[in-house]
Amino acid sequence: MIKQLIAAIEPLGYPIFLQGSLNDNEAYPESFFTYWNFQANDTKAFDNDASICEWGYWLYFYSSNPALVETEILRAKELLKKAGFEVWGKGEDIKSDVISHTGRMITAYFYENY
Repeated sequence: MIKQLIAAIEPLGYPIFLQGSLNDNEAYPESFFTYWNFQANDTKAFDNDASICEWGYWLYFYSSNPALVETEILRAKELLKKAGFEVWGKGEDIKSDVISHTGRMITAYFYENY
């Protein structure tokens, strides 16, 4: 599912990283996405066999441009919805590890049929 998540937001043209994988000794890109897979639960069981996996992702957008933080996470939301993900709300502010960047995140779900 990570490939589908990345493919959905790649058209926005920003680098995409696994959350926490950036090197502390290198400068952050001006703007970028990170993601974290926080769940992959089997659901809809029948006869002790799951039929759906519920994937959950946190998608983060960081930028040195605060205006982009507001707009790009919403553009990502629309692309994810077109790719079959469920995304609710307009996101929330998140803390950045560097003073030069601010961030915003959304939560996205994908239901994979087995």
